[in-house]
Amino acid sequence: MGDSSPHPLVLIGMGTSIAFSGLFYNLYRGKKEEIKLLKKIPVFKPDDHLLKVLNASSHKRLQYVAVEGVVQADGEVLQSKFVPRCHGVIQKVVVEEHWKYWSHVTRTWNSRTINKNETNNSVPFSLVQPGSYIADVHVKVQNPLEASGCYMERVYSKMRHAQEGLAEMVAQGLSGEKPVAMVESEQMLRVGSSLTGLGEVVLEGGRVVSLRAPQDGRSYILLPSDYRSFMDRHEASASMWKTLSAVTGLTAASLFAGILYKAFGKPDDRPR
Repeated sequence: MGDSSPHPLVLIGMGTSIAFSGLFYNLYRGKKEEIKLLKKIPVFKPDDHLLKVLNASSHKRLQYVAVEGVVQADGEVLQSKFVPRCHGVIQKVVVEEHWKYWSHVTRTWNSRTINKNETNNSVPFSLVQPGSYIADVHVKVQNPLEASGCYMERVYSKMRHAQEGLAEMVAQGLSGEKPVAMVESEQMLRVGSSLTGLGEVVLEGGRVVSLRAPQDGRSYILLPSDYRSFMDRHEASASMWKTLSAVTGLTAASLFAGILYKAFGKPDDRPR
């Protein structure tokens, strides 16, 4: 009778599939718990309904809510450094140099970034009701640079390659370093952009509403979309982890079924 023991690669594949299935399932469960918590967050717009809720709440404060609206500058706007007629309320300009240096160990040129210079500017701004020409309710966004989230739009990026002459090439060979390029980029939170803020909302002076970092330690977040789109991305992520868990689990089950069939199948089917 031939050897009916499974091939080592089959066992490795089955074990790997089981391990990944468990990992993906844990990620799915974690994401579902996160979604459950996010669904409990009240969502408001800058309107009279928000004012009524704040007036009815204790201390005129909502500890952790989402406010979705459109960005409007409270005064002067920021002008893009590179793009004409591009205005915003937050601006980040980054200039960095890319160099290569000679490694005597690997005998190759390796890359590194040096002299990275970052400039951040912001002006006061508020969230207003989308589509309103004259907003009755403004939600002032306090300390936006302290908030997390990828809410800024890249409006400019350009790479300038270094020009090399004969003298520079000789100097680089002696020093073991040479410039490759300089990269300039600019990101802005533009006026009129959709923005959702997650944080603490307080009412001051009757009609002045402010969004700020929560005092209870929860995350202060700015999102470049409405809250529904934010939730849809989390739902899609949960669905992806669930699908990967199912696929890897079925793969492990199929391999295990093949091993069992090979070991305990019909006598006529066993290898002789």
